[in-house]
Amino acid sequence: MADTTRTVFQTCSAKFGSDELDSLLSCISDEHSESLVDLAHGLDSFYLIFAGALVFFMQTGFAMLCAGSIRSKNVKNVLLWNLLDSCGGGIAFWITGYAFAYGGDEATSNKTFVGNTNFFMMGEIDHAFWFFQFAFACALSSIVAGTIAERTQMKGYLFYSFFLVGFAYPVVAHAFWSTHGFLSNVNDEPLWGSGAID
Repeated sequence: MADTTRTVFQTCSAKFGSDELDSLLSCISDEHSESLVDLAHGLDSFYLIFAGALVFFMQTGFAMLCAGSIRSKNVKNVLLWNLLDSCGGGIAFWITGYAFAYGGDEATSNKTFVGNTNFFMMGEIDHAFWFFQFAFACALSSIVAGTIAERTQMKGYLFYSFFLVGFAYPVVAHAFWSTHGFLSNVNDEPLWGSGAID
């Protein structure tokens, strides 16, 4: 049974002798750089998921703000709205939101109004990035919930939430933060020479 717990040094010294010091050091460097790329990708994914969870947790703050701004008889209704806001927003962002905001960033080199691929999360998608962007889109839609509390019906609010997360926010996100948005600062010819400045 072969020993699979060999170190990088042992693996590289088996390939190159001590007289081939340059090749040995190059092998060790290459092996470590491959493991560092995996580590960096894992840390990036963890950070996106953690930050997305923090942003998503803002929903509870907006729900409490809404609940404190209305009459006590409507508190349960508004809390249900905030919950359904995330559910309906999640469906809208899954169907069209992500595709309009970031779909086709690698596929074309032209400026576009909205993205044109990755509908229903099809294709190559970084799921941690998707969750991070979904959390922002849903937080955006629940910000407005307090302004229309006690003023709309449930169906109207869910339609608004679906529209905001599935179309309005993604169009703006694509314009500013996508690599092919017409206001992006990473374009070949950004708006007014600098593009959007955050």
